[in-house]
Amino acid sequence: MTERTTTWRMILVLIAVLGVWTGLCGRLVYLHLFPSQKLVEDSQGGHILKRELPVARGRIFDTHGHLLALDLPMKNVIADPTLTTNDQQKYDVALKLAQTLNLDPALILPRLETPRSRYKVIQKFVSVEITTNLAAQKLPGVFFEDASARRYPHGTFACQVLGFANLEGVGSAGVEQRFHDLLKGRPGLRIGEQDGKHREIYDRRGTEIEPQDGADVHLTLDMHVQHLVERALDEAMRVHQAKRAWCLVERVRTGEILAMAARPNFDPNDYRNADTNAIKNLAISHVYEPGSTFKLATVAAALDAGTVTADQIFDCESGKWLFRGRLLHDYHPAGRLTVADIIKKSSNIGAAKIALTLGEERLDQYLRAFGFGRRLGLDLPGEEGGILYPHRQWTALSISRIPMGHEVAVTALQLLNALCCVANDGHLMRPYVVARIEDAKGLVLRRGAPVELGQPIREDTARLMRKLLIRATEPGGTSTKACVAGYTVGGKTGTAVKFVNGQYDSRYNVASFCGFLPAEKPEIGLMVVVDEPQPLHTGGLVAAPIFSQIASNAVRCLQIPASATLLAGAAETTGGPL
Repeated sequence: MTERTTTWRMILVLIAVLGVWTGLCGRLVYLHLFPSQKLVEDSQGGHILKRELPVARGRIFDTHGHLLALDLPMKNVIADPTLTTNDQQKYDVALKLAQTLNLDPALILPRLETPRSRYKVIQKFVSVEITTNLAAQKLPGVFFEDASARRYPHGTFACQVLGFANLEGVGSAGVEQRFHDLLKGRPGLRIGEQDGKHREIYDRRGTEIEPQDGADVHLTLDMHVQHLVERALDEAMRVHQAKRAWCLVERVRTGEILAMAARPNFDPNDYRNADTNAIKNLAISHVYEPGSTFKLATVAAALDAGTVTADQIFDCESGKWLFRGRLLHDYHPAGRLTVADIIKKSSNIGAAKIALTLGEERLDQYLRAFGFGRRLGLDLPGEEGGILYPHRQWTALSISRIPMGHEVAVTALQLLNALCCVANDGHLMRPYVVARIEDAKGLVLRRGAPVELGQPIREDTARLMRKLLIRATEPGGTSTKACVAGYTVGGKTGTAVKFVNGQYDSRYNVASFCGFLPAEKPEIGLMVVVDEPQPLHTGGLVAAPIFSQIASNAVRCLQIPASATLLAGAAETTGGPL
């Protein structure tokens, strides 16, 4: 080996040593000047604990304060596999967990056999009673996290209105979705230290930010009236073998929704197994051709515009009328009828001839003023605006078909609200379902209040229409089965043949009835819709009796006085006051 080779080797070794020392010095300087968070935590003598403090989601109440939705305190069962040291211990822990949690040990054991992980979820949302039992067993490596789960104490009750919150606490459908930001609250934060077994070192607790619980939502729903509606719908589904059914109850003068339900329904406690169609709020999201219930808007428009009078006579053509090359039929053939009797007998031909006195443009304007063809602004998700094409897009037959509820699609909410407009002296109110929202300290964040959307018809027109709608429930009318003992009722039936496979098929019908009472001073309006009832299929035979059943009990729940006119008549008959 030459002297030159030796010299180069020494130089290379020196460079390597200097490089190593330079790197070490640089790293040392860096660590002193820019320490990592982990090193800072380790230097503090323990493991930093950052724990999100759970927050209670706001509750939901009915108008009387009955609890409809709440969060229940729960626990998540967690395992630290590094603290179960041998196979026998892992098996024992898995077996005891399985016995207490009612799980298969074969599902738990693999989670305990991951030595590099210190956090394995065994089961979420376990009751406090069960976790207390587990804690008493002092299983190595098993600890618990605070959690909460959404619960609906009345099961399927008002499910489409309430919606549900999923396991992540996200509101889905109904009130839970619409007001999620207010219901969810704000979780807290705790920063401290924990030992190697994930136990908090309490005397080293540092920052703590208290959680802010979610706001409470108070609805306009009346639990008693809602129960009446749901019970009646269940019976309707059974008796009429219907495909679907839905119903609403609204306060005439304010727009408050007292009840809203649909069948089929679902249990929000078990939403993962619910049918998508059952979650849908049919009362506000399903659009359908309304049939004869729509005539109330047509006749009201013509009376208000002065193109007809209540005693004006129209020839109803004995039930068959050829208009622009197409026949129009009446379910109950009639000859000459007054406008009042056209409503009472529900003549399609009469309604069409009344609409012709208005013309397409004015009829279109009135229908839109009543709220058809647009959303009403209900404070729930999923409201549809229905279908009402601009009059410029109408066909030659539209002026004769729309007045009887064909070539137009509505929601039950729209139709009920239009009826309530007539009952409310022509004032159209915006329907709403939330009375108020209060934070955890009782501060009102939002308050529902009556809002007038417009006045489609004059007060005198509305009073006259109420009288005409009362006649529909009297002998000879189509709505006699909607009567309520002791109360005058005004309303309108509807029997719409469904459009199936490109044509109207008389085997499939939507039977409906909308009505209000007491008719001389209306307090509440009801809308009942039954989809594809069998074998009976008309609104008068299917929906009107359901209205009567609900209304007869609702007036007692709401303490609505009996009709003064009927009381006076009864007093005259008996010779004295009742």
